Amino acid sequence: MKQLFLCLASVGLCAFAQAQTLKPGEGFVDVPGGPVWYKVSGDGAGLPLLVLHGGPGGTSCGQSRLEVLGAERPIIRYDQLGTGRSGRPENIELWRADLIVERLHALRTELGLDEFHIVGHSWGGALAAAYVIAKGSDGIASVTLSSPLLSTPDWIADANYLRTQLPDDVQATLERHETAGTVDSDEYKEATAVFYERHIFAGKRGTSPADCDGVTGNSFIYRHMWGPTEFYATGNLVDFDVTDQLHKIDVPVLLMAGEFDEARPERLAQYQRLIPDARLEVIADAAHASLSKKPDEYRAILESFLDSVEARRARHD
Repeated sequence: MKQLFLCLASVGLCAFAQAQTLKPGEGFVDVPGGPVWYKVSGDGAGLPLLVLHGGPGGTSCGQSRLEVLGAERPIIRYDQLGTGRSGRPENIELWRADLIVERLHALRTELGLDEFHIVGHSWGGALAAAYVIAKGSDGIASVTLSSPLLSTPDWIADANYLRTQLPDDVQATLERHETAGTVDSDEYKEATAVFYERHIFAGKRGTSPADCDGVTGNSFIYRHMWGPTEFYATGNLVDFDVTDQLHKIDVPVLLMAGEFDEARPERLAQYQRLIPDARLEVIADAAHASLSKKPDEYRAILESFLDSVEARRARHD
């Protein structure tokens, strides 16, 4: 009954027709620069959820943990161009935020996503925000920014604060190798792992889903756009900042973070105040990889938010 109500009252017959068009399965869509791989999971009657993975240069396979939500709505994930199962062109000029926004728009158009929700994690949050700011919110029911990058200066400021809490010898090692330009050394990587254990994994790194078997990211894109580590930005995103435009996001927004996230909950609380209709949820005992660490809690928060948005739409119809 819940699904039927959402279909008829909240999102209308249009959403039902779209859900029928989005048959479960996978395929490729040509976008500017090459083919991107996508997968649709589930055929629930709610509005589709488009999932944007992190990186840059990451993959969507870890977000297969969201596919169980397909009973409520189609879940669409895709590997951004250059990584995962998608095409891997060698043109370095393709790896710019504005071009990735255009490729997202091409994917949306090809899949016929007239009305849908977006969830973006980490770099995917940056992409989601940049997309809505650039293209507007027509047809977008809600935006979920999961541990998002919204300002590189803010991100680095927070990373520098978190680094002061690391053991003195770890801090000294990081600083020494960054100054010397030896960030590929084993010693630097070992020191980096201390930060990652605290602020990405909240403990030891978990096991990847089966969907990740044989699927690889693209470290070149990561380094070209971001840098050698999560807390050391040297790429073309070094000046990325959309905070002065967050007020343009005029749809409901969910901000999510782990308690120990490198995307600090305190910073997301500041961003919440810049967005007209935003709420913030913090997942206890988790860090940046909150979906991996606390999948049930993450899914419950996300599903509750999506349902509340569609219920609100139903009341206004």
